Amino acid sequence: MVRIVWPVWGSVMELNHTIVPSRDKEAAARFFADIMGLDYLGPAGHFAPVAVNSALTMDFDNAAEFKSHHYAFKVTDEEFDGIFARIEAAGVTYGSGPFSWDDGKINARHGGRGFYWRDIDGHLMEVLTRDE
Repeated sequence: MVRIVWPVWGSVMELNHTIVPSRDKEAAARFFADIMGLDYLGPAGHFAPVAVNSALTMDFDNAAEFKSHHYAFKVTDEEFDGIFARIEAAGVTYGSGPFSWDDGKINARHGGRGFYWRDIDGHLMEVLTRDE
């Protein structure tokens, strides 16, 4: 049996931003913000940023070619309900797992709820309410 020892959880390190490649950075930023219940305030310099919280921005950027990425967000039950309602209202295909992102189901992993969908550039998005 292999035992993995994680670093001390008292670290103050945090993810500040991540670049999200897109065919149309502003359209992708608007779509993401709309679904997640966030604000898109327009471009800032080279990027189309969306603030997820006070510590993290998703910086959408134009790219001619890219592979799809997976972005997962742990949310509250209330946030989950809002995101799911917006997914349904927009008619976005969703599913219960990364390989079943289009089965129209929600999962109940770890006693919580979660689901996946593809954004307008094919990135796999995930929301979950519990991760352990």
